[in-house]
Amino acid sequence: MSANNNILALKVDVDTLKGYLEGAPRMAGALDKYKVKASFYFSMGPDNSGKAVFRVFRKGFIKKMLRTNAPGTYGLKTMMYGTLLPAPLIAGPRPQIIKDIFAAGHECALHAWDHVKWQDKLQRLSASQITADLQKAAGLFEDILGRRPRAFAAPGWQLTANALQALDGFNFDYLSNTRGRAPFMPCFEGRKFKTLEIPSTLPTMDEIFGQAGIDESTVAAHYLSLLKPGLNVHTVHAEMEGGAKIKQFEQIIKGALDKGYEIKPLAEAAKGLKDVKDGQIKLGYLTGRAGKVAVQA
Repeated sequence: MSANNNILALKVDVDTLKGYLEGAPRMAGALDKYKVKASFYFSMGPDNSGKAVFRVFRKGFIKKMLRTNAPGTYGLKTMMYGTLLPAPLIAGPRPQIIKDIFAAGHECALHAWDHVKWQDKLQRLSASQITADLQKAAGLFEDILGRRPRAFAAPGWQLTANALQALDGFNFDYLSNTRGRAPFMPCFEGRKFKTLEIPSTLPTMDEIFGQAGIDESTVAAHYLSLLKPGLNVHTVHAEMEGGAKIKQFEQIIKGALDKGYEIKPLAEAAKGLKDVKDGQIKLGYLTGRAGKVAVQA
């Protein structure tokens, strides 16, 4: 991969209109300040964030919302989109943000058409229904940048065999749909799929913030202590690290560089991978996250 083989690949998930308008440009500015690049995964269609209220019955959801100050992170207006307020379209009416981030040299790829739909309804969707939404997202992406998307990252690490079947049809260079240890070729529910999977290897800030001893003064140092030799993949969010935790985001970038890690997009990290082995995916719980997610077995 690199001379010292120590890489921190930053994966920026853009889930909401607020994250798109405010957080993503702010994070791109922070990255440019340190002359490093990251991967940005955009939710392209409607912001239905208000419908996330129906996750209230998931194990750990309320506790997580209180611990991470969700109203402060996402804003009250965002938390009403799709319910008390109409769901606004994210990327289509404001294409310049994606164009600017891409022009700055960052990788731009897909996160979803409708983030909440993928995260909350995926288990009930057929491969053809998933393909239809992906086609809408990919079509708008291509209209904006004049090139097709080369990667995809699943909202909330939610995954089904139908989703993997649909994603294989787009011939992406790689996917980042799971939590795990190292890149692998995905096998799930007795089926093998053809698109390389690069899992997130580090916990997200909303999973650990507010846990014992982890606050604004210690969270960056905690992340730096988790970095291991080789490829580390860290998922950050435009709404959190691009908002109130932008200072901590910069501390992580500077600290990783000081420790000798290269910071690069996942697409660049993927180019250096060789002899990737098959790996099983299962659904399981992670500390600090509500509900089950796709994990590397």
